[in-house]
Amino acid sequence: MKIAVVILNWNGKKLLEQFLPSVVAFSKEATIYVADNASDDTSVNFLKSQFPEIKIIQNKANYGFAKGYNEALKHIKEPYYALINSDIEVTENWLIPILETFEENSKIVIIQPKILDYKNKTCFEYAGAAGGFIDQFGYPFCRGRIFNTIEKDNLQYDTKCSIFWASGACFFIRKSTFEKLNGFDTDFFAHQEEIDLCWRSFNLGFEILYHPKSVVYHVGGATLQQGKPLKTFLNFRNSLLMLTKNLPGNRVFPILFIRLCLDGLAGIQFMVQGKFSHCWAIIRAHFAFYLLFIQTYRKRGKFQSKSYFKTKSIVWLYYIKNGKVFEKLF
Repeated sequence: MKIAVVILNWNGKKLLEQFLPSVVAFSKEATIYVADNASDDTSVNFLKSQFPEIKIIQNKANYGFAKGYNEALKHIKEPYYALINSDIEVTENWLIPILETFEENSKIVIIQPKILDYKNKTCFEYAGAAGGFIDQFGYPFCRGRIFNTIEKDNLQYDTKCSIFWASGACFFIRKSTFEKLNGFDTDFFAHQEEIDLCWRSFNLGFEILYHPKSVVYHVGGATLQQGKPLKTFLNFRNSLLMLTKNLPGNRVFPILFIRLCLDGLAGIQFMVQGKFSHCWAIIRAHFAFYLLFIQTYRKRGKFQSKSYFKTKSIVWLYYIKNGKVFEKLF
């Protein structure tokens, strides 16, 4: 087998029961692994009894998404990785276009499939949709999803195209590329570590592709629910870490200053909405960022591309210009 399907699990027995059957049924081209982050439920025993053909990698602790995958992938020899969340339902032949693309074009190192909403299969899913981009200030958005506006899949994004980042919900990458980039940044723990890895890949001149012929359905928020202060903390902190590592040298401090101010406005909005725990999460994220700033800055590569962003401000386009649909904006 040339491709390894790797599912990271932590106390996700119910999700494995629900979604693993589709992975097994439609992944004949792959070796399937479950990387377990020291679950204390019955996940591992369930896998051993119900899916003995699946290979289990047991991490020593709950390392989160970033380190969890980094540790697990050390044990996998296949040249291509398919990293998928445990709340992903795959479809027939989902791996074939990915394998063909990797084999045909060595310049493409990361691929994202079409990600649709498991709960509403006519719509794109928040985490990735039809491929991701960022604006000048590091705000991520997707073809098919800008902030909280999610489009229906009317086949409007059914052509292959280069993208800036691929969603970690279903993330295909060459083993050689993952190793060259030293994997995910473990300081992130979870959230936006895949955007950081894609940005580092982009800075090295590699190509990232969206492939619509591979289709998966994602529940979203099943492993860390939307609306949790922890999610707010990780998203705000990790966005600042990512900018520090990857922005062009002359833009690091000006962009960071603007982002810190915009984060302050987001905190005020949470206060007005009565979401005090989320406002506090932003404050904690900023202090955590300050503590990590020096060691993060030292991780900067030798080259940072100046052409990383799709638009100067997606916030301006969305909230001021009322630009809600990707294909009408770009």
